[in-house]
Amino acid sequence: MPRRDPQGTDQLSVATPTATAGAPAPDPQASPQHLLERFVRGEQVFKGALLDVRRDTVAMPDGSSATREYVVHPGAVVIVPLLDDGGLVLERQYRYPVGRAMLEFPAGKLEPGEPPLTCALRELVEETGYRARQWAVAGALHNAIGYSTEVIHLLFARGLSAGERALDHGELIDLVLLSEGELDAACARGEVTDAKTLIALLWLQKWRSGAWPLQWFTTP
Repeated sequence: MPRRDPQGTDQLSVATPTATAGAPAPDPQASPQHLLERFVRGEQVFKGALLDVRRDTVAMPDGSSATREYVVHPGAVVIVPLLDDGGLVLERQYRYPVGRAMLEFPAGKLEPGEPPLTCALRELVEETGYRARQWAVAGALHNAIGYSTEVIHLLFARGLSAGERALDHGELIDLVLLSEGELDAACARGEVTDAKTLIALLWLQKWRSGAWPLQWFTTP
């Protein structure tokens, strides 16, 4: 959190050196050697309730060094809730950083060490009131690869039953029920710009076409 200096102005906390990087270790199997960047040293620039900002020095393949600033994030889930009639459960909520209400699929941040399914079960009920009999884990997406470690896990839910929501303090969310065609049209008009929702719609369309199969399982 910012601290106050004697003159009353806000300052960031002093950076703290870190022995290890906040970013995952390089995966040699996924990255050619001539592209790998290796952690040398790092510091924590800012730590708030949500953001953990790091600044690392990395060794480049040519022997030089470079600085990488990024946000360490615990990860999140996005859920595609499917109604029995084929419709979709979405949300509209105001997103302060972009200054507008956004249409998006239900989503939420993982608690430290929390499995994606556990988070998805909780967030679906809290934000929409729906419970699902069946789930499918579709895959994952990196939504901000240039400056964040965040991974969003995409899950599908069906066999929905409606119930009461339990929104967190400060959450104001409208539920929006749309058909796939209506959501697709809204995306085509540029009304939906949320990255996770655009990718979730693509995954939904690929699954329904038979191109990207899902493995469904029943929850207790």
